[in-house]
Amino acid sequence: MSDTPEDLYYASSHEWVKPGDDGIATVGISDYAQTELGDVVFVELPESNSQVSARDEVSVVESVKTASDIYAPVSGEIIAVNELLNDSPETINSSPYENGWIFKIHLSNEEELKELLSAEEYRENYED
Repeated sequence: MSDTPEDLYYASSHEWVKPGDDGIATVGISDYAQTELGDVVFVELPESNSQVSARDEVSVVESVKTASDIYAPVSGEIIAVNELLNDSPETINSSPYENGWIFKIHLSNEEELKELLSAEEYRENYED
């Protein structure tokens, strides 16, 4: 079974969101998603300082098996991207919830977090 931290929110498209106290959330893909993808070999990072809406395609993660679109789980302005992934995309495999985050977003509507899945709901829907 995958690691699914309880303090995160999850999208049905397998992105996770960790909201901060400052209205800025960190986004990445779940352990389950990176396991399904296999060895990640390339990450196309989203544009910094771009406005996105929930469910917009913002990034692509490529593995030896396939490429997968990454969607914004919430709306807001992307304020940072994880440049580490340019040289070490495999960080998503080894540390999906810590060092393998993809971008940070300044939330424009924190209410959207309520539309995402809890860890328990995510596990029930995708990991069993």
